[in-house]
Amino acid sequence: MTFAEYKFLILSDLYRITRQTKTLSLIQNILWGEAYKYIFWMRTCRFMRGKKWLKYTIYPFAIFMLQHYQYKFGIGISFLTEIGSGFYIGHFGGIFIYPDCKIGKNCNISQGVTIGNANRGKNKGYPTIGDNVYIAPGAKIIGAVQVGNYVAIGANCVVTKDVPDHAVIVGIPGKVISLKGSNGYINNIDYQDKIGQGEEI
Repeated sequence: MTFAEYKFLILSDLYRITRQTKTLSLIQNILWGEAYKYIFWMRTCRFMRGKKWLKYTIYPFAIFMLQHYQYKFGIGISFLTEIGSGFYIGHFGGIFIYPDCKIGKNCNISQGVTIGNANRGKNKGYPTIGDNVYIAPGAKIIGAVQVGNYVAIGANCVVTKDVPDHAVIVGIPGKVISLKGSNGYINNIDYQDKIGQGEEI
């Protein structure tokens, strides 16, 4: 990961929350931004891990900060997890994502969400989540399932099968009830233009 890629990720995450990419807003949210603190240090650890000149200097401090906020906020997302730009945690607490999962851009995660692996059976493996996906409180996505783009997953839903694009899925086990998708749930995704215009650190 280059510094430019790292900067784009932390600013896109910030913009999803604040509609800002200014340095002052970044600093304020690193200090007082609750869930953003976790996202920032998660991104920072991933960036620093691949840089030898940082790995043995600032990197241990970044790991310490990530672990601190992991316990403080109840968020268990490894910095090794592949997560696209514009990642948004609406409410922290009880969130766990297995490191080998893949998550697309502009994903909304709520409290009590688990995205985990299945150790056996036909769905053995890890989920892949598409772009612009909304995951409501308490939802569980388990096994090698493919969740499409613009999907909305309802509260406490348990997803164990592939989900098509634009689906709204609810229940245990999850069932598609409409194709209205995540429209209205995923906001502030025009950061590409904002960051490109120079409104950045």
